[in-house]
Formats: sequence, structure tokens, C-alpha cells
Amino acid sequence: MTEKFRTLFPVKSSLISLYIALTVPIPYISSEQLRMPSLFCFILGLVLIFNITSDYVETCEEKISYKTSFIARAFGKKNWDIIWEEIKSIKALPTSQGSKVFYFIDKNGNNLLLPQRIENFDIFLKKIEMKTNISTDFISYISPMWTYKLLTWLSILMIIGEIILFMI
Repeated sequence: MTEKFRTLFPVKSSLISLYIALTVPIPYISSEQLRMPSLFCFILGLVLIFNITSDYVETCEEKISYKTSFIARAFGKKNWDIIWEEIKSIKALPTSQGSKVFYFIDKNGNNLLLPQRIENFDIFLKKIEMKTNISTDFISYISPMWTYKLLTWLSILMIIGEIILFMI
């Protein structure tokens, strides 16, 4: 049975709302000659951010697959697959912000980033544990969910402030 784990909604909403909050004023404050090009660039950027945040993970009886869009691959993200039996261990590395990222280490010593921003993360971790016999008790989201929700709300407040400012 194939299961699909999409990018978490709070992660997508925080990135999209922040993009909108930071760029929506540009077409309004641009000179008349640059208004249409800046509006076009805003819409193009919005399409790109929606596309780039649409990554997902699929699991089946044989493997884990990480899938990205064509546009995300053009910007350097890569699709990957790893067969359950090839996973030798999971390695944790600290980030500069104080959290941890985790990598699958295969039998050849290759590292593949374990997705930490997906829906039903606990189910995903249980599946890893069941298929590999590697404990996943030490693995968590890369950032607490409240940080994404806070960023979304702050971005929404910025957008509301911009709307009010332009109405005055």
C-alpha cells in the first residue's frame, strides 16, 4: 500500500503568506512604467512558491520516495528513492539555529535528508521504525509548529496593515 505524506499546511502557509506580505506592495509603489512588469513578477513568484512547496514523500512496501516538482528540480532540489533494506542508520546533525536535521545513511554511506516537515509525521516515523528496526524516538519536527503558525499570523497582520495603509 502506497502512502503519501504532503508538506505540512502550516509550513506552506507561512512561506506563501510571508511571500505575499513582502512582495504585494511592490506593484503599488512602482512607477507607472514598472507596474505591469512588477505585477507579472509578483504572480510568477507566487506560482513558483506554490510549486516549490508542493513536495511530498511516498512510502510503499519496498521504498521511500521523495518527490519534488519540475520547477523545484530546476532550482536544485532532487527526487530520491531509498529501499528500506538499504537504510543502515539515521544520523542527526545540529543546525545553526539549535535544532537537528536527520539523514538516512544507506549501506554505501550515502546521506539522504529525512523529511521533517510533512503531514502525519508520527505515522511516517512508525513506518520507518517498522521497516528498518531503527528507533525513531529521537526524531522530531525540525522546528516547533508554533513557529510556522506565528510566522503565518505575523504575515497576515502585515498584509492587513498594507491593505489599510493603501486604503488611506
